[in-house]
Amino acid sequence: MKFSTRQDIDAPVEFVFRRASDFAAFEKQALRRGIEVSRIDDLTETRPGMRWDAGFAFRGRPRRVKAELAKYDDPNAYLIQSMSSGVDIDLTVDFMALARGKTRIIVGLDLRPTTLSARLLIQSLKFAKANLYNRFEARVERFGKDIEEQYNRSMGVRL
Repeated sequence: MKFSTRQDIDAPVEFVFRRASDFAAFEKQALRRGIEVSRIDDLTETRPGMRWDAGFAFRGRPRRVKAELAKYDDPNAYLIQSMSSGVDIDLTVDFMALARGKTRIIVGLDLRPTTLSARLLIQSLKFAKANLYNRFEARVERFGKDIEEQYNRSMGVRL
């Protein structure tokens, strides 16, 4: 099952990429939401090979996710590959400079089941795909607006 959306952001591509690849901030945000997250690598800089282990409840059952930063092409794209309960997950984020102060991000999420129980889970998610897609798109849009606000504050722009 695939989801993809794009969002235009009024900020330079370098700024957007820095904010969208601030994995330490994402870790803190997940912890605030009650998700257990821990880094399981020894890397000190952002580059391929960064890995995380996360735990959360989904549909009333505890789930574990192992994720790895598989591709990191500053400021063009990154890819996070994950695996959870028989589902392989690829999160791709591409960045395109549209103008000096405007960036388009393209976010893709691909879920591939590898077990029979995971196939059943993905099949049940397909029934709610329209709702899930709307939530996914709204989340990416909110993320883009947050980056725009951060950029405007950093430039001293009052809204």
